Amino acid sequence: MERRKFSREFKLEAVKLVRERGVAVAQAARDLDLHVNVLRKWVREQSADPQQAFPGHGQMKPEQLEIEKLRREVAKLKAERDILKKPRPTSPGTRYEVLFRGEAPRDLAGLVDL
Repeated sequence: MERRKFSREFKLEAVKLVRERGVAVAQAARDLDLHVNVLRKWVREQSADPQQAFPGHGQMKPEQLEIEKLRREVAKLKAERDILKKPRPTSPGTRYEVLFRGEAPRDLAGLVDL
């Protein structure tokens, strides 16, 4: 079952039906074939911010847009920090560490006992 999408105009008219005409939320939801909680949420969103309610088509309110931008920036900075925390591959673990190869060069073969 595909999720239904409603236009901004439909949502505004549904909220008007409840607020201005005095129809009960449950009755309006039945008439519009909506779940009661969906219509209640629309009424709450409209009363919280009438100008920015129901931006639609994936658009966000300016505050949400700023929060999303800051979240992306934090994720980027954390990734950069984690890269800088890693030890460099060329630096030895301790300064007294000696690298050992499996066999001695030919000119030293037999001279050094390892």
